Amino acid sequence: MTMSTVTLKPREDIRIRRGHPWIYDNEIASVEGGPAPGDEVRAQDSRGRLLGFGFFNPASKIRVRIFSHSSERADGDFFRGIFSAALDWRKRFFDTETQSFRAVFGEADFAPGLIVDLFRGSSAAPGCWLSTQFLSLGVARRREAIVAALQAVFAPDGIAERSDAPVLAHEGIPAFQGILAGSVPETIFMEENGATFAVDVAGGQKTGWFLDQRANRAAAARYARGREVLDVFCNQGGFGILCAKAGAAAVTAVDSSSSALAAAARNAALNGVADRYATAEANAFDYLRELERSGRKFGLVVLDPPAFAKSRSAVEPAYRGYKEVNVRAMRLTERGGILVTCSCSHWFDAARFDAMIADAAFDCGRRYRVIEERSQDLDHPIVSGYDESRYLKCRIIELG
Repeated sequence: MTMSTVTLKPREDIRIRRGHPWIYDNEIASVEGGPAPGDEVRAQDSRGRLLGFGFFNPASKIRVRIFSHSSERADGDFFRGIFSAALDWRKRFFDTETQSFRAVFGEADFAPGLIVDLFRGSSAAPGCWLSTQFLSLGVARRREAIVAALQAVFAPDGIAERSDAPVLAHEGIPAFQGILAGSVPETIFMEENGATFAVDVAGGQKTGWFLDQRANRAAAARYARGREVLDVFCNQGGFGILCAKAGAAAVTAVDSSSSALAAAARNAALNGVADRYATAEANAFDYLRELERSGRKFGLVVLDPPAFAKSRSAVEPAYRGYKEVNVRAMRLTERGGILVTCSCSHWFDAARFDAMIADAAFDCGRRYRVIEERSQDLDHPIVSGYDESRYLKCRIIELG
């Protein structure tokens, strides 16, 4: 069977040659061969030179997602190969036999739209489970082959799917949650940075736990001893609980989600720090204003908000939101105190993030020293040519 061909307009190939895996609808000159949605296609430049092979989706503005520059078919052998390569990368930096980690990071691991997190149970409740998201039509159509390849490479006890993200609507894929293979317990007790956390794969956000912040959580905890800690947008308590275990005098954890706070309180109890861990269900902006009015100060403040900028058009409103929450956090941080501030939005790049921090400090009359400039952990690889893979910013600063 002859493979369909997608030909780009002149000069639209440069970004693809630099490594970007997405071809947009307005970059295409012609489509030959009548590919069906989700089919593999050959992508070429305006002079007929090969760019790569990708998944075709006529319903998406991302018309082609490149999965390889040499393999024509994304079959079982292909997926076993890229999953094995992904595992080899993680083995260089993690103890993959005991640690939980992101096993497949979409395009950065040559699996466009596929997210796979591997959770290892604690020594008291051992096991290995995968939590997946199929976020593009190409991988969704190959679910059966992908599940078989995941079983062959990672040998999990069970595989769950959490494909419920808004991007599915743009891909023309129905949302789905369920068990794809084996069995997955209602709660996985995972060890991270010397602490134990209860992970709800079915009900937690995204795949159940934000593994990308693992190293940043440990870094923040190094500055917590003896300090009062404010953990804003705390989710299930990863930052604050590690701070408490590291010797924080007290932790106040803030989130708007009652279920997240219940999980955080449970995790605090699991780690024996419940007596120094308090939760507050509130809108973060409102709560920070109230604390400021009360004159309260903290020795360490953590800001880990959701992505305020989910598109290019949202960057300026996001700037105002990030700046406001950082201004208020700085006003609540004592002299010589530490602010750990994060952004997980790709569109809000590092230069803009650092400029926002500087503007926030100027507005509240504070100066600061940068202690650490951090990003996502190494199981979320950053690859050249694909800026979307570089998304998480974390800055640890000391405020004067």
